[in-house]
Amino acid sequence: MKVQNSALFQEMQSMASEVGRSNSINNLPTQTQPTSSAQFGDLLTNALDTVNGLQQEAKQKVTALEMGDRSVSLADVMIASQKSSVAFEATVQVRNKLVEAYKEIMNMPV
Repeated sequence: MKVQNSALFQEMQSMASEVGRSNSINNLPTQTQPTSSAQFGDLLTNALDTVNGLQQEAKQKVTALEMGDRSVSLADVMIASQKSSVAFEATVQVRNKLVEAYKEIMNMPV
């Protein structure tokens, strides 16, 4: 699942760089301050790291349960798995909204 997160993050980075190239090509000034874009990038990175952490935790708990570790219950595994699933789905939905917004902005007449 880390591969899926990496692909998602790379897709977001490529869209951001494409927007940067189109602004420099058209000589359009950017309206945002560098600190806000850096904060947004950090926010996305932290969110992806959190999702990845939840997925790794769920994977470790599943492995521990399969190996017979008595300190991990089936309920713990199911909860960790569902947390991971919900976080990943939320991340995908955010990505979809970003892609929609990007497409809408790119289709605006100049």
